[in-house]
Amino acid sequence: MFTGIIETSGTVSKVVQEGTNLHYTIESGLSNELKIDQSVAHNGVCLTVVALTDTTHTVTAIQETLEKTNLQYLTAGKKVNLERCMQMNGRLDGHIVQGHVDQTAVCVLRKELDGSWEYRFKYDGSKGNVTVEKGSVCVNGISLTVVNSVADEFSVFIIPYTFEHTNLQEVNTGDTVNLEFDIIGKYVARLLQTS
Repeated sequence: MFTGIIETSGTVSKVVQEGTNLHYTIESGLSNELKIDQSVAHNGVCLTVVALTDTTHTVTAIQETLEKTNLQYLTAGKKVNLERCMQMNGRLDGHIVQGHVDQTAVCVLRKELDGSWEYRFKYDGSKGNVTVEKGSVCVNGISLTVVNSVADEFSVFIIPYTFEHTNLQEVNTGDTVNLEFDIIGKYVARLLQTS
C-alpha cells in the first residue's frame, strides 16, 4: 500500500533482460535504506527488491507488468519515481494507492503556466476506468488531483515542487505514463456495471 507521495527520483543505471523479464538496477538515495524482499513503487508500479548495493537496488518486472505499464520504455539514464510502502502509523498525505497500474495514458498536452504546469492525458476509456473532477488519480506513482475530466481524458496541474522532485519534468507530449485510478471509484464503477 502506498500514498502517491514520491520520496525521491532514482536513475536507471542498468537494464538486463532474462527471458521475458527485465531486471532494473536503480541508483538512488533510498537504496541504502532498503531491504531484500521489500516492496517499492517505481513510477507507481509495486516491485520487489531482489538485490542491493550501498547506492543501488535491483527489481524485476515480468512480461505481464511490462505489457501493462511504461516500465517497458525505461532505459539506462532515465529517471523513475520511487516510494516505499506506507507505514500504518503515519499520515496518509496523498490517497490510497495499491501500486497496481490499471493502464497507461499518453500525454496530449504539456503547458507551462506562470508558476505551474498543466498536463493533459488521454487513455482508453473502454476499459471502464473513470476520473472525476477534484478526485484523485495516480500518474507515474504521483498522487494528483484531477482538474478537468471527460470520458477518456483528464488534466492535472503541477506545482513547482512536484515538477522538480519527480520525473514529470521529463514527460512531454506523446510520452506514455502509468495510471492507477482511485480505488473507491473503481469499486463504485464495478458495482454499477454488475447491477
